[in-house]
Amino acid sequence: MPEPLASALSHLRSQLLDTERLVRAVGSGRRRGQAPRWRRVEVRPVDLTSGPHLQVTTYDDTQAFTRNVAPGDAAVEAVDELLAEPLGNWHVETSDAVTQLRVTKKGAAQVHVGRREATESEAPRTHDRPKQRMLDGSDPYLRAVGIADRSGNIKPSRQAKHRQIEEFCRQLAAALDAALDAGTVRTPTPDDPLRVVDLGCGNAYLTFAAYRWLTAVRGLPVRFVGVDVKEQARRRNSELAEQLDCGDGLRFVRGDIATAAVDGDPDVVLALHACDTATDDALARAVAWRTPLVLAAPCCHHDLQRRLRSAPTPRPFGLVTRHGILRERLADTLTDAMRAALLRMHGYRVDVVEFVGSKHTPRNTMLRAVRTGSAGEPAVAAEYADLIADWGVRPRLAELLEDAS
Repeated sequence: MPEPLASALSHLRSQLLDTERLVRAVGSGRRRGQAPRWRRVEVRPVDLTSGPHLQVTTYDDTQAFTRNVAPGDAAVEAVDELLAEPLGNWHVETSDAVTQLRVTKKGAAQVHVGRREATESEAPRTHDRPKQRMLDGSDPYLRAVGIADRSGNIKPSRQAKHRQIEEFCRQLAAALDAALDAGTVRTPTPDDPLRVVDLGCGNAYLTFAAYRWLTAVRGLPVRFVGVDVKEQARRRNSELAEQLDCGDGLRFVRGDIATAAVDGDPDVVLALHACDTATDDALARAVAWRTPLVLAAPCCHHDLQRRLRSAPTPRPFGLVTRHGILRERLADTLTDAMRAALLRMHGYRVDVVEFVGSKHTPRNTMLRAVRTGSAGEPAVAAEYADLIADWGVRPRLAELLEDAS
């Protein structure tokens, strides 16, 4: 239940000033109709040669500013300054609890407090430290799948896979926080958890990573379902979920992307490296569900490549399509551009971003779609119509969305 914002912030203030128990705190987003000076703020305790301090880092649109403040009046002033900013969300970790505070549209505080499980190697309190990981190497998931060794060190042979996991969790964190702040995704509660579905999950490396980050790090109540057509994948993933003691929070089902049964319409749909038109199946299902947040990292794009080979090439693109490797890359770009346009035409705001550096995987594009509920812009529909007319092709996603309407 919402509570007065002033009393909720007062409780946060005492947590931020308790350098013995504070692990870290992050403020982000904005309250309705207000603009904070900072895009994001972070607070954590550090041990300097002169004693314990609070390290305060503030981020604008281009850079970060870090300062260390001594306990006492200086720390009180710094914390009060941060809490006075109209930030929309606070995430505060102490030694034994995780507090999530979201400011509602009416200016009240929606607070959820969960238990925090300390990891085997907490982040050091030194001033200079390595970049904060989304999932610490000691996380049991990373060890169970062989990405980290028993000491919590990432194995050299698994660096690329770990990089994918880290960057995906960062993308998920940024997109989910923005959607929660805007009210696009509802605030989950223990009685009504966040519902997440991963369509075409395969071996579920990123499925488990997302679940671990959402629950163990972010502290959210979650009901997560991974869907894959292979029974072998369902059994393997279910056994790992049982090994990691995920309980009812994470389960796997065998089924086709278009028809697999899940409990209730999801708040978040993931489709990560689903092959060829499986990504289109996932996007079409998400549109049918009217899913608020969709993250899709497409894999191969063979369908449009086949269609391009049988269609006349518009001038002067024959100079491109005569070369197989260039025709393949062009088909990749056209496929995702058409997918983005179709999602926009169905009421989504869409960004096409880099998922992870190309040196880690050649499949490094992500479509990030947030449902706005507004009608598609006529200009987008007109440009899309011109694009498919020029190339003489019709993407699979268009067929699926038409069949569903």
